[in-house]
Amino acid sequence: MEYKLSLVEKLIIEYSDFSVRIEKWELLDSGVNVLWGPSGSGKTSVFRGLLGLENVKECKWVFGGEDLGRLSPGQKNIGVVFQTYDLFPHMTAYENIQFAAEAKKVNSTDFENQLNGISKKLRIEHVLNKKAPLLSGGEQQRVAMARAVVGKPRMLFLDEPFSALDEELKQESRELVRDFIKEQNIPVLLITHDKRDVDVLSDKVFEIKNGQLL
Repeated sequence: MEYKLSLVEKLIIEYSDFSVRIEKWELLDSGVNVLWGPSGSGKTSVFRGLLGLENVKECKWVFGGEDLGRLSPGQKNIGVVFQTYDLFPHMTAYENIQFAAEAKKVNSTDFENQLNGISKKLRIEHVLNKKAPLLSGGEQQRVAMARAVVGKPRMLFLDEPFSALDEELKQESRELVRDFIKEQNIPVLLITHDKRDVDVLSDKVFEIKNGQLL
């Protein structure tokens, strides 16, 4: 799949005591873009603003000639892994991934073919029939990753995806996710405060402070 220029021409989000103002932010159209900064720097606001999950004053994000800022969250076709993973607790891992595929209108044959490859690469074949609450933190993270990439989104957003894991599992998961992303050939925006995420995963790093890129 060919990806083209991704340029955030303008993103403005205003709160009563804080604002985000970003202009002319050119993202890599392949590999991992990392938005790095401390808590309270505006990372999550940028993440949610680009996804259409935050009220924004202005957003123009041109991706392959299309202004994604004008589209609803569902129309943007972006896979997302949230910090808390947000799996449906009453569903199995398989059903969580299948639910996302159906929402993206992936037909059943394509879904099974995609899931077969994804589940092997993410090492989740053995947990597909387990309910989400019975999965370990690492397993939940990988199921959330599978749910995000099924249907081949135009971009993948990861919000502090390793923060809920213990230190030993973090390093293992970073390496697994790094290799998986490379195989999927989907451009990524990773939001993190952890320099170790930057060291292992980043192809390009953007630092944010007080709502502005440095």
